[in-house]
Amino acid sequence: MTAREYLSRAYKLDQEIKSKLDQIESLKDLATSCSSVLTGMPRNPSPSQSPMADAVCKIIDLRDELNRELAQLVEYKADTVITIHRVKNSDYRLILEKRYISYLPWETIAVELGYSESWVLKLHRNAVKAVDAVLHETEANSK
Repeated sequence: MTAREYLSRAYKLDQEIKSKLDQIESLKDLATSCSSVLTGMPRNPSPSQSPMADAVCKIIDLRDELNRELAQLVEYKADTVITIHRVKNSDYRLILEKRYISYLPWETIAVELGYSESWVLKLHRNAVKAVDAVLHETEANSK
């Protein structure tokens, strides 16, 4: 795994969690919006006896999946913070934390640090190389 992949894994999981939260909200809306149309026409029996019960079951399944992903996100972030703190340069650490832990955009990071965006991006490239070295060192020590 490259340093960029390693650093980005928490963000990707965070996006998946947000997507599941949206799905849960959509299912809740679906389950609570009951409307019936009364016509004199017979209808085909539904394979499901209760669409609302199906929606509730799906919500429960998504919440269980969401809880597992949240636990994994916490683990990823904690592991990423530990790795970032092993980088010696404090500017690199700060940029990495703001980008990969707080998910701040480059413009915001540049303003907060008082640097130009191009300088922040250059520092970031060097910071990623430093993380790559930390990951290689960790891998070598674990063998």
